[in-house]
Amino acid sequence: MLPGVSIPASLWTLLSAFRSCFRAPTFATFAALVVGFIAQTGQRTVCGMLVGAGLERVWTHDRAHRFFASARWCADEVGLTLAALIVAVVLPPDAPLVVAVDDTLFRRSGAKVHAAYWHHDASAKKGRAFARGNCWVVVGLVVELGCVSRPVCLPVLLRLWTPKGTTKIVYARQLVTLLAQRFPDRVVHVVADAAYSSKDLRGLPARISWTTRPRRNAVFHDLAPAPTGKRGRPRQRGDRLGGLDELAATGVWTDVVVSRYGRTETISICQRRCLWWTVFYTRPVRVILVREPDRHATSGYDLALVTTDLDTSVEGIVARYASRWSIEVVFFDAKHVFGVGHARNRVELAVARTVPFGFVAQALVVIWYAQTAHTHDVVSQRRQHAPWYDTKTEASTADMLTWCRRVIIAEKYRPQHPNQPTPDEIAAVQHAWAQAAA
Repeated sequence: MLPGVSIPASLWTLLSAFRSCFRAPTFATFAALVVGFIAQTGQRTVCGMLVGAGLERVWTHDRAHRFFASARWCADEVGLTLAALIVAVVLPPDAPLVVAVDDTLFRRSGAKVHAAYWHHDASAKKGRAFARGNCWVVVGLVVELGCVSRPVCLPVLLRLWTPKGTTKIVYARQLVTLLAQRFPDRVVHVVADAAYSSKDLRGLPARISWTTRPRRNAVFHDLAPAPTGKRGRPRQRGDRLGGLDELAATGVWTDVVVSRYGRTETISICQRRCLWWTVFYTRPVRVILVREPDRHATSGYDLALVTTDLDTSVEGIVARYASRWSIEVVFFDAKHVFGVGHARNRVELAVARTVPFGFVAQALVVIWYAQTAHTHDVVSQRRQHAPWYDTKTEASTADMLTWCRRVIIAEKYRPQHPNQPTPDEIAAVQHAWAQAAA
């Protein structure tokens, strides 16, 4: 354990997995700031993390700022270590990795903030679609936890993107490749929205599949015909099949049962194996068209998917793509529950590290809760404090964070400490518990 910092043994076990990513003094700072990030109920600035850890009178704030601005550690290495921890404690042996890819904007103000540009903010309210800040390409592992029924995304790798640099798709491919190299014996299934489809995806390894939504004007071709034996290069693609509307009009529709978004329902699907020449070149793909159960018309489609996974059932592909929504939930929780992006640092290295650090702390809380703290009392206590949640049956991310906070606070006042708490200390912990439950 760290002197001056009260860390529950269950959380310390998870933090110890990152010891190889840092030198000894830097690891001590990392562990303390993670605890401070979780315990802090106010702004998660760098100094706020120090206050949350209770070290504001023990360490100088320079030590915390140096951790992000100049200490020797690599955010990719930390992310890959987190991925290894997730694979070890959450995923079954030899299970494929389901990877969600997307980007999000953390708003920043100030003329000297590194890599702050004007971006389109898809989560903004109407009329405020553009904002200035840092845009991040995020890669997360989608897992099934026993404590909740919904798929959960745990972010592991990030890249800071600027309009003057390379494309988001190139960054996404780089991060997915890093993840695949870390787990050479695992199949990797990537799910992404329509923004992540371009010719930059050509040449992906066979064990990495990519599932995305095609553009509305996408054109598909039949598979390459067999060589004719005549002189000249054999054809690399077949006849033009047309766009999505043509495939929907000429395809054969069947009904299948699929489980997604917490419910099981019957949908109509049409699939065709073909080539998406402009994106995947000669690699065969499957185009899957979906009609929702409440659709009254017998023509058209509601959802179109393109995947390079030729083996998984169509029900599995549709359910896998539905799990992509979990990364959107992660972004919401990061900004509104965990306070990722509250830091006010400006220099290049600090900006490039603080948001990934926040996502790591967020993922550790979810893993910690699933492995250690999940009980039905969490939900029942929440319903006692908020009886209007009469349909609540599972812990939310906010519940997980509150429970972890309470355990950290209780660790400070364990009976084995040599001095019994004073009345002022008892009042302080009661106040802290009330804030944690708010």
